This record gives sequence, structure tokens and C-alpha cells, in this order.
Amino acid sequence: MTGVQMYEMVEVGEERLVGEVNRIVGDKAYIQVYESTTGLKPGDPVYGTGSPLSVELGPGLIGKIYDGIQRPLDAIREVAKSIFITRGIKVPALDRSKKWHFKPSALKPGDKVAGGDILGEVPETPLITHKVLVPPDVHGVIKWVASEGDYTIEDTIAVVDVPGKGEVELKMYHKWPVRKPRPILEKFEPVEPLITGWRVIDTMFPIAKGGTAAVPGPFGSGKTVTLQSLAKWSAARVVIYIGCGERGNEMTDVLVTFPKLKDPWTGRPMMERTILIANTSNMPVAAREASIYTGVTMAEYYRDMGYDVLLVADSTSRWAEALREIAGRLEEMPAEEGYPSYLASRLAEFYGRAGRVKTLGSPERIGSVTIVGAVSPPGGDFTEPVTANTKRFIRVFWALDARLAYSRHYPAINWIMSYSAYVETVAEWWHKNVSPKWKQYRDEAYDILLREDELKEIVRLVGTEGLSEKDKLILEVARIIREGFLQQNAFDPVDAFATPQKQWKQLEAIIDFYHAALDAVSKGVTVKQIRDSLATLIRELVMTRYKVPNDKVEEIDKIKNQLIEGLQKLVEGQRAVAAPAA
Repeated sequence: MTGVQMYEMVEVGEERLVGEVNRIVGDKAYIQVYESTTGLKPGDPVYGTGSPLSVELGPGLIGKIYDGIQRPLDAIREVAKSIFITRGIKVPALDRSKKWHFKPSALKPGDKVAGGDILGEVPETPLITHKVLVPPDVHGVIKWVASEGDYTIEDTIAVVDVPGKGEVELKMYHKWPVRKPRPILEKFEPVEPLITGWRVIDTMFPIAKGGTAAVPGPFGSGKTVTLQSLAKWSAARVVIYIGCGERGNEMTDVLVTFPKLKDPWTGRPMMERTILIANTSNMPVAAREASIYTGVTMAEYYRDMGYDVLLVADSTSRWAEALREIAGRLEEMPAEEGYPSYLASRLAEFYGRAGRVKTLGSPERIGSVTIVGAVSPPGGDFTEPVTANTKRFIRVFWALDARLAYSRHYPAINWIMSYSAYVETVAEWWHKNVSPKWKQYRDEAYDILLREDELKEIVRLVGTEGLSEKDKLILEVARIIREGFLQQNAFDPVDAFATPQKQWKQLEAIIDFYHAALDAVSKGVTVKQIRDSLATLIRELVMTRYKVPNDKVEEIDKIKNQLIEGLQKLVEGQRAVAAPAA
């Protein structure tokens, strides 16, 4: 195969199976085929395409379900008349016949344009206005722009005079290589939190727009449910869910559930802002390896329009296994646990494509791609290569704990092992938009949980009777934080999503109660007295997560005030008892 390029897309055999060149030795090329190679034999023809593996980017992506190399599954079913993907089937990624209502921007003939400039807009769904962009590698002078009207994506909507190339016709879509990050102007520090409605995430271990996170956990700890909930409830404008090597039944659940979901922010169907990429474990591993690049390239495309995009990959462990399998076939020297030596660099490339950026083109826009990847460490061993290397490139670590899941504590995010490097960067947003005391109270709650973990060891040895009253209070308040704040029921209509304001009111009530109780304990009131006399109110405080809707958070203040009044009465009673003795 003289003249073939690395990563060039090729078509193999009489059925023209899609493949990619991943090694060249002399005039021999090694090809990874994205479909089953059964029946291929020496002498079969190979057809070069001259271009790398690319995706089509244009209106019509939202709401689609693709396989790992951007073939729409619904269109395949119609063509193949089968629920299985027929080998060698060719279906365009975007509908060529559908007409979109194109509304041009203010650009006119004679204007200079460059990559990223907005040529016009198309209402892709009721939730997403698709901005038709000049491809990043095109710049020149506009010769002609189409007027407002209905066009297919194959119709020419603008002609640009490009130096050295002459007149170039632009359509509503263009292609982009999946392994090449789309260019940007500037990358910013992620400072705005990506609100998910989950207290343990937003308040304790927040993720910022443009950030990176990993969700590692053993089998049965709730990784898939966690990622699906993130996709459903997060404040991202566009969600891309990649089922990478998951079992067919789990992916079926996603494919069946998502089209029925309502967007909690608008009440519209979730699929009006979602793209699904399904690559189950029984599909060829080569396509699995490509699926996350396909997904992240689409995410960058919508980021370039100025949207906040959440990309969820479930799971990167299966993707790493695909890398290992392909490396084995190429007879590459294995590194730790058989994974290729470039595992770390591939993970870095993937997570490095996240970010909050200033995009190319005019008008000025800021968009973000937030990447959350599930990791499936065998036996829950977080020291295995995929988890260990992933931790080097992510800034939020939500460690799922099977013991919490077995004890029905959901989400089963272990607060001792988890961390977020965005607590400091998003604090300003919380202070400006919710409360100036957010960081102080969040840190105090976290310290109480850490202290509880230390005290558990003592309690195991000597029991609670050996603890001081202040330490007993720590155990009581930590229980309230665990049951009333960290736990959250994804299926409860009130508890499934907590606004930042409700999260703050709950946290404030718990910490203010702790302060008042600490004062009472210092004046001689015992924790047992507090627990016995205020049990009902403490229970109401815990149950606010179920009983207080997001638009009635002032009710949490009432419960807090009753608790503090109850503590004051206990202190007065203690004084009354102590007075005669004095």
C-alpha cells in the first residue's frame, strides 16, 4: 500500500468494510477494521479514501443515536431491515433530504471571514439553535450568501474566495478528523460550577464547566446510574452520552429511558439536547476505541457555537481494554497489566480536550466541554493502571463505594476518598450568587465528616461512652449530614434535584444547628438531652430533602429557628437546675 497515510480511512474487501491504518512498515499497512472481519482473505482489495477518520458536523446531530463511527442506528435499521448492523453498510451520518430553515447573519458579500465565524442560524430543536460556522481551516472574502429560506445540508449557503484555492462553496455541514482537537483562541480556568442538583457533588465535590472528573467504582456501586443522572440533571446545554463497551442490556436501558425523559430545566424532551453514542461490548473493539473521539469531536463542535457541553463516557476502562486488545494484535510490547505503554498519553489526550474556552470566530463566544468518565477497576482496586493514570489527568474524583451502595446510601460517593480541585475556583460563584459563607460552611461540614471517621475507630475500641460530649455531638451532626444532605433519591420528585439555594439552606441549617448545639454543650447540656428533646425537629431537618420543594426553601429556616429555640430552652433549663446548687 505505497502512498497510504497513517490514520487514513480505508475500505477493506468486497463489502468495503470501514477501517483505519494504524501502522505502516515499508509498503505494508496495518489496518484496524471497525466491523467484523469474518470472511476476509488474502488478496481482497483495499480502497484508500485519502482522509483520516472524520465525523460530519452540522444540523441534525441532536437527538440522534450513533454507533462508534457515527453511523445512525435508526437509519441503519431502515436500510438493513434488521436490528443488527449489516457489515459494510453505508449510511450518511446526517439526513441529506431534510430541509432546515436557514437565517443568515449580518455577513454580506465583500466581508472578510475566518474559521468559526457564524454564517447563520438554524433551529435544530426547540432547545438548541444551531449556529452554522465557517470551517476552522477556511478564511477569505465572502462572494455570496444565501438568503433566508429552507435548505438541505447539501445546498450551498455561502461562497468564499479563499487565497490560493479560489472560490470555495460552504454548506451547512463540514467534516473534521476525530483525533484532531478543534482549534480555539484561548483556554480559561474553569470558575463556574456545573450545577447537577446533587448535593454531594455541587456542595462537597463540585465540578466546574470545562472540568474533568472520573467516577471509579467496583461492580454494583452505581457508576452507570450516577452518570445517567448527571446527564439528565446537569445544567449543560448539550449532553453527549457515550456507551463505550457497556453491556447490551445497560445500553438498552439508556436508549429506552432517554427518549422518555423530560428536561428538568425546560420541561421539553431530553433528546432535544442530547446525542447518544452506543458501542456495546459485543461490537468490534476497534469501533469502541474510536467512539470516545467521535463523541468529543461533536462536543467540541457545539462548544464552538458557545454552548456548555457535558460529555459522559461509560466507561473508559472498556475503552482502555480495547486499546490493550488492539496493541496485542499489533504485537506491541505490553506495559503494566498488558496495557500499552501509551495508555497514559491517550488518557491525557482525551481529558485534555475538556476546557472552558474562547472560541474562534465572530461574534465572540465562550463555550465549554466538561468530561466525566466512568472507570471500572477490577475488584474495586483503585491502584490498577486505568484508575491510577486517570487520576493524573482529572481534577474531580468521585469514588463510589460498594459498602455504601449495599447499605442503600445513594449516591454511593465516598466522602473520605473523593476530592475536587475546583472547590476554590467555584467558591466565588457561590459567594456571589448564593451566600458569602458557602466555602466556610462547606469546609466545616467536611471537617465534621473527617472527624467522624477518626472517631469511629475510637468507638469501635471503647464505645461512645468514652467520648467527650463535643465528640458525641460530632457523631450526631455527621449522621444528620449523611442522612439529610449527602443521601439523595434520584427517583423522588422532590429530592432528585436540589437547586443551589436549597442546598445552601440545608447546609446552613445543619451547621447553624451544630454551632448552637456546641454552645449548649459548653454550658452543660448533654448530647443525650439534645437528642431526646429535639428528636422530632432533627428528624424534620433530615426530611427537608423530601418535604421541602425547591421553591419553598424558607421552610427550612423555620425548622432551623425552632431547633435553635429548643436548644436555648435546654440551656435555660440547665441554668435553672444549676442555679439552686450555686
